[in-house]
Amino acid sequence: MTHDRPLLGILLMLGFCLLAPMGDSIAKVLGGHMPLNQLLVVRFGIQALILLPIVAFSQRSLALTPRLLKLTVIRTLLHIAGIGMMFTALRYLPIADAIAIAFVMPFLMLLLGKYVLGETVGPHRLGAAIVGFLGTLLVIQPNFAAVGPPALLPLGVAVVFALFMLVTRQMAKDVDPISLQAISGLMGSAVLIPVAILLVPDTGIILPGARDWALLIALGTLGTMAHLLMTWSLRFAPAATLAPMQYLEIPFATIIGWLVFRDLPNGLATLGIAVTIAAGLYVIARERNVRVTPPPAP
Repeated sequence: MTHDRPLLGILLMLGFCLLAPMGDSIAKVLGGHMPLNQLLVVRFGIQALILLPIVAFSQRSLALTPRLLKLTVIRTLLHIAGIGMMFTALRYLPIADAIAIAFVMPFLMLLLGKYVLGETVGPHRLGAAIVGFLGTLLVIQPNFAAVGPPALLPLGVAVVFALFMLVTRQMAKDVDPISLQAISGLMGSAVLIPVAILLVPDTGIILPGARDWALLIALGTLGTMAHLLMTWSLRFAPAATLAPMQYLEIPFATIIGWLVFRDLPNGLATLGIAVTIAAGLYVIARERNVRVTPPPAP
């Protein structure tokens, strides 16, 4: 078993927060002309192709206990659903807005950490979670007015990835992260390839050119590395500690969205993002105070 090392877990999660929106920007570019099922097959296929040789050369094991195998299947299905909904949302929404709406997820993680994992979550952090959720609603409103129901897709992403992280936390200390991601790549490919074949008559197949192949490889590589960092982070820190750190993904996504697409959130969405980030920073401050304040003398 690996002992908790919160600082290392936070640094690994920060790496995830940088790489994930980079991958989202590539998915947004490709999603404009490539079917979703094809993107998902390539995303999970590249994950398997990258990690299986590493598993073989490092003599890691792919064997899982029945409990871990069941959790891995659940985790992989959640992973597919979450990525599929996010890729779809990015067809309609700016990157920063989609990620900001999905940031109801850390609030869900606080609740799951408290009521499912038994982690300590006090009333101040719960109050900040409510404020942060209100900030998320401010981001949803202008996007819903512009594109309709697709603006709600990131909420589905939040629910799915909150469950995904909960499952990952349950198994992260018992499974090597590289082996876990390799198995997920294999499982994801095994699920998605037959589905993609069945959907070919409806969606067709886009034969990638050199540029698209480069972007597809980058998409798979960034996604693989991002989720490796996220899985490693959960080996070293509780879910309730890591969840607020993910707010830094929002400014990273805003910068990347502006650089690549010249997209910036409008006034109301910007206010909502500011409220969401402020709530997250408050939670981080409370987390630090809880850790450094000694318990009262008996």
